[in-house]
Amino acid sequence: MTPDRGRSQDRSDPSGEDRPRTADGPLSRRQLLGASAAVLAAGGTAATALGTETAEADTARAAEVSPASNARPARVSPAGTEVFLLGTAGGPPPVTTRAGTASALSVRGKVHVVDCGRSAVTQYGRTGLRFQDLTSVFITHLHIDHIADYANFVLLAAHGVNDVGDAVLSPFDAYGPGPAGALPDAFGGGRPGTVDPADPTPGLKDLTEKSLEATAYSSNIFMRESGRPDPHTHVDVHEIELPPGTGADPIGNTAPDMEPFLVMDDGTVRVSAVLVPHGLVFPCFAYRFDTPDGSVVFSGDTALSDNMVRLARGADILVHEVIDLDFYRNSTGYSEALLHHMAAAHTDVTEVGPLARRCGVHTLVLTHITPADTFLVPHDSWRRRAQQGFHGRVLVGNDLDRIRLGR
Repeated sequence: MTPDRGRSQDRSDPSGEDRPRTADGPLSRRQLLGASAAVLAAGGTAATALGTETAEADTARAAEVSPASNARPARVSPAGTEVFLLGTAGGPPPVTTRAGTASALSVRGKVHVVDCGRSAVTQYGRTGLRFQDLTSVFITHLHIDHIADYANFVLLAAHGVNDVGDAVLSPFDAYGPGPAGALPDAFGGGRPGTVDPADPTPGLKDLTEKSLEATAYSSNIFMRESGRPDPHTHVDVHEIELPPGTGADPIGNTAPDMEPFLVMDDGTVRVSAVLVPHGLVFPCFAYRFDTPDGSVVFSGDTALSDNMVRLARGADILVHEVIDLDFYRNSTGYSEALLHHMAAAHTDVTEVGPLARRCGVHTLVLTHITPADTFLVPHDSWRRRAQQGFHGRVLVGNDLDRIRLGR
């Protein structure tokens, strides 16, 4: 299990040379933090990322993924199993140094995508993965930063063969939450209005159908212009049903103690899931992929949970979200109530190492990094604090990193 692509150079240089600039010079750290706080206060939380370890890898990655490069991405080998970090930012507010949270797992030539954050379709193509090998998409929960590019896999990647002869050629399976069933009170109390009072908690099937309805004119025209098939034929949606007797409740305990349960088994890959706690969200899943080459667990968004330990026990790789709560305590002026709320929805970087130790995993990969912009928290700080209490390998994720899986 070796990372093949590295992180870009650390952008936290105290000289300010690598920071965003104005006409008067580089922005100060205080200005950067203030700007970040304003963005986060307007919308959501951020994420974590995966890294590398050598200057040579940094140089190779820059050459491979630079937007200015005219080189075609190298084809991914159909042999073995690899994890790809398509995007490593969490939170709805867009940032410039990371794409939205999304991952892919290539197993013996078949590709499974986990979450579809901002730019996931573009990032998928940049890895060298082929759209025609896309087999399934798994959505952990229906926050917009995890589904922003979901419809694009149906409407763009499966639209037709692109200029290099690649497209989703057969329907892929999509797995994810069904309707929540009820809305809890708002954070801090009160009952705000709803976007759609008639259907306030739609699940993955409604998300898919309404996305296709909203783009019906485009699809209808393309069907007439070039004979494209109805996009409904591009995807087969499966809303995950919870096992009976869990006691899970959208306005109560959203992630009670439970054993992992089977979601999909195609004879090569076996996918299991558990509920995990993520603030007001229900249901919110973490997934485990057991393959002929080993096992990989994707946490999605979650606070510390014994369910995660049950799901990830003995896995080779744990791809886990992370937040730096000290950053928000010290730099943003957030209230204690809001900080408590963030801690109840995410896993602090100081907690993820002990969690990985409890799981008994070999490699811990940080993703959905919060704060997301790479210049706000140094790479080494993420790694050092995540390593505490864990004796395995820690990788701080960056977009387009890949990790080979092998016994």
